[in-house]
Amino acid sequence: MNSFGNIFKITLFGTSHGPAIGITIDGVPAGLQLSPDELEADLARRRSDGTVGCTPRREADIPEILSGLYNGHTDGTPITVVFRNGNTRGGDYTQFRRHPRPSHADLTAATKYNGFNNPEGGGMFSGRLTAPIVAAGVIAKKILSGITFTTRIVEIGGETDPTKFDTLLTELRKAGNSAGGIVEITAHGIAAGIGEPFFDSVESMASHLVFAIPGVKGIEFGAGFTAARRLGSDNNDCITDRKGTTATNNDGGINGGITNGNDVVMRVAFKPTPSISTPQDTYDFSAGSIAPLSITGRHDACIALRGAVVAETALAIALADLYIRNGCTKMQKCSNYK
Repeated sequence: MNSFGNIFKITLFGTSHGPAIGITIDGVPAGLQLSPDELEADLARRRSDGTVGCTPRREADIPEILSGLYNGHTDGTPITVVFRNGNTRGGDYTQFRRHPRPSHADLTAATKYNGFNNPEGGGMFSGRLTAPIVAAGVIAKKILSGITFTTRIVEIGGETDPTKFDTLLTELRKAGNSAGGIVEITAHGIAAGIGEPFFDSVESMASHLVFAIPGVKGIEFGAGFTAARRLGSDNNDCITDRKGTTATNNDGGINGGITNGNDVVMRVAFKPTPSISTPQDTYDFSAGSIAPLSITGRHDACIALRGAVVAETALAIALADLYIRNGCTKMQKCSNYK
């Protein structure tokens, strides 16, 4: 449904062009310092204002923390964060009731909810709903004491040279088209021993939440699919000291679903944005035949650009839940194996 987690649990609500979107976060330890201003840095990364290839829609994304704080600290009760929607144009989406967008949730949502779903801006299936997830990720990072994240775009539309990304995105925007992308997230400083196999392994928990991000179609850890083309002698991560440090990190810092003390490395693949102005021949339900569809409105040329920080915070949320289950909080750190 719309909730994720065991102890650090999040519940998402709202729609893209509705009055507001938000999230409720349960299981946050009491005593963590928190203010709305601390959410801004990651929210700004998600907005990517002015970045080539990002939607021209602009939302202030001012977080309102309605509950869970007292005197600037978490009080142990559920935290609810709300974002008011202001820059909405629901009329842009009326046609998609009869002429659903290819590779979008227009048709599947209408089928599942018998047409009662809100289609404006993609409704609950919009990337707009990732803003509250980012807010929850900031709080998750507070629980992950000593852990830092490095996130980068490693590929856009098959191009791996970052110096060529802006040119590619500009050409896509002019052509009314879009491209997919791959994001790499590295979490540094994670203690060994985190993870609950089989079904709540680090990979399982992170993948569950990452695949909730609109547009995500693939995920891999460490060498990922490249490992399938290697020999064991080439892929094994040999241990170099008593702390469990490895000479290579092809397993992405995870063995048996449990962190091994090395960096956790995760890559996430985003498909091309389905909403493009390039004409597409697709079924029109009112006409009863295939007809060309040109999509107007404000859309990203590559959703990986703004999805990068969302994938990062998704990993943080999954790790925070596992850290708390392992008895680790900011006040009680886990230690590496000795």
